[in-house]
Amino acid sequence: MGERIDQNLRGSWSGDVGGLPVHALRWLSGRIGLAARRTPAAVDVTAGVSGLSAAAGEALGAVVGDGHVRVDPVSRLGRAGGLSYVDLLRYRGGGELAVPEAVVLPATPEQVVAVLGVCVEHDLAVVPFGGGTSVVGGVAALRGDKAAVVALDLGRLDRLVSVDPVSRIAVLQAGVTAPEAERLLSPHGLTVGHVPQSFERATIGGFAATRSAGQASSGYGRFEDMVEGVRVATPAGEWVLGSAPASAAGPDLKELVVGSEGVFGVITEVSVRVRPRPVVERYEGFVVDGWEAGTEVVRALAQRRVLADVTRLSDEDETEVSLALSGGVKAAGVRAYLKARGVKRPCLLVLGWHAGSEKELRARRAASVAVVRGAVRLGKPMGEAWRHGRFTGPRQRDALLDVGVCVETLETATHWSRLAELRDEVRRALTDALGRSVVMCHLSHAYETGASLYFTVLAAQDADDPVGQWRVAKAAASEAVAGLGTISHHHAVGVDHAPYLEAEIGGLGVEVLAAVKRVLDPTGVLNPGKLIASERFRG
Repeated sequence: MGERIDQNLRGSWSGDVGGLPVHALRWLSGRIGLAARRTPAAVDVTAGVSGLSAAAGEALGAVVGDGHVRVDPVSRLGRAGGLSYVDLLRYRGGGELAVPEAVVLPATPEQVVAVLGVCVEHDLAVVPFGGGTSVVGGVAALRGDKAAVVALDLGRLDRLVSVDPVSRIAVLQAGVTAPEAERLLSPHGLTVGHVPQSFERATIGGFAATRSAGQASSGYGRFEDMVEGVRVATPAGEWVLGSAPASAAGPDLKELVVGSEGVFGVITEVSVRVRPRPVVERYEGFVVDGWEAGTEVVRALAQRRVLADVTRLSDEDETEVSLALSGGVKAAGVRAYLKARGVKRPCLLVLGWHAGSEKELRARRAASVAVVRGAVRLGKPMGEAWRHGRFTGPRQRDALLDVGVCVETLETATHWSRLAELRDEVRRALTDALGRSVVMCHLSHAYETGASLYFTVLAAQDADDPVGQWRVAKAAASEAVAGLGTISHHHAVGVDHAPYLEAEIGGLGVEVLAAVKRVLDPTGVLNPGKLIASERFRG
């Protein structure tokens, strides 16, 4: 007998999912040719009998308490993967799920160290699990060559350990979710300021383990920029890194942990640079005529150091889709207004500023807007519309899956001089692989030397092999990225990008990572199959 599985089992995103409006379905059918089919939202799936031995279960229970070693099907299925398109298809009956034998919930960093010791003794693979938002297979329950695999759920590590308001450093345990971190810091007048699309579910530990980037990273920095220190549990013992704001005491070993995806150790605490909560925020929308002109505007903002905290440029396709799916009189009015202004290739630019006072906001806005002169200003309503819908992507994806749409994202980054080429090559690869499709792109993070590109793909699902359809397209896009940009700007490596890592960091770089793993995790229990191939680790 299978278990009925739906989004609630995965810890649903806040808000209602809902269906797509009729005008959106009509537009999609015209663009990608939707068939009259549906992808089931809930199916009966089976977790199988747990393979955890009685001895291992007893040893784990002795560390965390018997009630915190769970082998029931619902708990195990709920930690059986992340939130990629392929993951969601599997939850809807579109492929085999790798299900952990047990879910272990430690309550302290010391318990995490002890759990790893038990796992080494009983030959158990360990998959660290936070919010479960990975879209690259980073939390897939792979056992490798181990006797069984357990999901190490860090949800009970949920404390604000300390706040240093003078230095503006907060120590947060790894299982604290992003919204909870903001709630805990609010009485201190502080904020982390890290707001990725996964904000509603993702955790502090996950941010550090994947080198996350948030929507306001142009102002607050990427998450690795915020990390002052880490506390890490490894099979070789506990490791604490970060004792000063800067150091010349050899290479920064903290950087070995940040971005290591649970392969070297389990992050249990993160010392995070925090900032005063903004007193005022302002979001505005502008339209630039053409992608090339838009990227030049953003490059100028970055190189003149007047970026808004949120700086996001959508290409023509993404702008068209946003207007088409919103529909109604307002969208028609925007189109008419842009046409009257002579805009032929509208690209939406959203700028958002966070400030400690109205005076600061006016000064920062004026500096940014001076660079954007020549763009058509749509004002606060368009900016606020983007902010209001900034976390709706996962819910929209569920609705699109319901009507048989292949909908997935991928991202990369490169230097300004190669940005246009990279975008063109990835778009071409995806279009060639998927045929009739919509390939959207936006520039989501800008730097003085370059920027990231974030692609969203819509195509009619292959009824016979939807998983294979996307895997072919993703491989083509990944191969197009090689030599032009990074395989991942902020989604991390996981399983999906591991085959392309060597092309980016070289064979010697992979061997360096494997050597580190041999020291910290000599038996290879930590997160098998992620970041580096097991045969490279084994030497």
